[in-house]
Formats: sequence, C-alpha cells, structure tokens
Amino acid sequence: MTELAEAGIPVTVTCRVLKLSRQPYYRWLANPITDSEVAEAYRANALFDAHKDDPEFGHRLLADEARDAGEGMSDRTAWRIASANGWWSAFGKKRGRNGKKPGPPVHDDLCAVVDEDGRTRHVFAAEAPNQLWLVDITEHRTA
Repeated sequence: MTELAEAGIPVTVTCRVLKLSRQPYYRWLANPITDSEVAEAYRANALFDAHKDDPEFGHRLLADEARDAGEGMSDRTAWRIASANGWWSAFGKKRGRNGKKPGPPVHDDLCAVVDEDGRTRHVFAAEAPNQLWLVDITEHRTA
C-alpha cells in the first residue's frame, strides 16, 4: 500500500480494489504487531524452550513448564501453539515416513500367486477344507 501511495495511487482506491477497509488498515499501519501476537510469541518461546529440554513432554506438561517460567496460559492455548508448530511429544504422535511405502506384511501371504506377467494376484480358493488360511493363526492365543 505504501509503495502504491508513493507512486501516486490514493490509499482509498487501493483499499477499494483490494476490498479492505481504510480504518483497519490505518490502525494496522500505526501498530503492525498487536499485543496478542507479542504475548503468543513469548508463550511459544517458553513452550519451545520446555520442549527442547524435554521432548517427551506433551502439551500439558509443556504448559506447566511455561507457567513456571512466567508465561501463563491455558492447556488449550499450549496445545494450539504446540500443534501449529509441530512440537509433538516424542512418544505421542507417529511421524510421517516421507511418502515411503509400507514394509512387507508381518505374516506369510498364503493366497499370493504370481501370474505369467509377473504380477502378484490373490487366489482365495482351496481344493479341500482346511487347506488355505489367510493368515497363520497358530501364532495367536485363543480361548
């Protein structure tokens, strides 16, 4: 906006084109960083310091550590800031695998058959009873 105003285009016209109100623009121009943004930055800094010291802590314990450091906030606020920045507990949230495919199955795939084109197909037909099992059930305890 200031660049356009310096170029001679009135702020009123620019605000109308961008569908902005003039009064909030001037209010933002006088104070571009609000008090709530400053408070959230201090809270995020306290949460980050607590997370850096103990990455096992969840958002509730991080909020307790931040309160002890002098940055009071509710648990919900701590969760919102931590989740927005990706500060998860080391034990809580599983990390993504960057698009890697899942590994091999944990059981033998007894129904898999490779066809003449080299593709793996599944055949769910047996010649007699108790000949084909989808998984090996001997590994699991049953009642």
